[in-house]
Amino acid sequence: MEDKLAKLQEIVDTCSNIVFFGGAGVSTESGIPDFRSVDGLYHMKYDYPPETILSHTFFKRNPKEFYRFYRDKMLILDVEPNAAHKKLAEMEQKGRMRAIVTQNIDGLHQKAGSKTVLELHGSIHRNYCQRCAKFYDAEYLLANTEDIPHCTCGGIIKPDVVLYEEGLDQKTIQDSIYHISNADALIIGGTSLSVYPAAGLIDYFRGKYLVVINKSPTPRDEQADLLIAESIGKVLGALEIKAVEE
Repeated sequence: MEDKLAKLQEIVDTCSNIVFFGGAGVSTESGIPDFRSVDGLYHMKYDYPPETILSHTFFKRNPKEFYRFYRDKMLILDVEPNAAHKKLAEMEQKGRMRAIVTQNIDGLHQKAGSKTVLELHGSIHRNYCQRCAKFYDAEYLLANTEDIPHCTCGGIIKPDVVLYEEGLDQKTIQDSIYHISNADALIIGGTSLSVYPAAGLIDYFRGKYLVVINKSPTPRDEQADLLIAESIGKVLGALEIKAVEE
């Protein structure tokens, strides 16, 4: 493990155009549960699997049940960035990190101080009226007592998160491709790379170092120049970040 950390430190020390591609494993270390995890208690509470509830069709047909699940499982605001979020923000501040491409919707990268964050699956912090497009923040949805939150115009508010059956935002994809294809190092962390089309963006990397940090195996392990099967917070937290010299 020490040898691998030393290798990662060397990569970070020598690169000034790093991109981080992350998933749920980054947020679970802040205490955010993976919404796909279903236990016995879940079945006592909900009649449908998470993937069904978090679909465009379900939102349209049964917004009341959608919001009951969404407020319970997705709208989690009382969490703080962990060591991984903080170290990635420091890497950006010191000129090492160019962009974070994330599949997460919790806004913790921004809360840690990161500026260039590309949210492939949207954000719980943005919500819009489907009729007049008025903006509402996450706190409004949490405090709202209606079963289905409505805008002042009467329209139903929809979270700006990508549901199943919905396409990803094209500008976010294009920006992600730009940063990944121009990176000298790509660090993949906290993701099993099983969710498409997001995981397919890795194919655009042409740089020098591909680093994979994930507790479980990923389809990119064999291609990785450095593979660390460990907690993302523990690994990144151990790094010393030096500022890029002008």
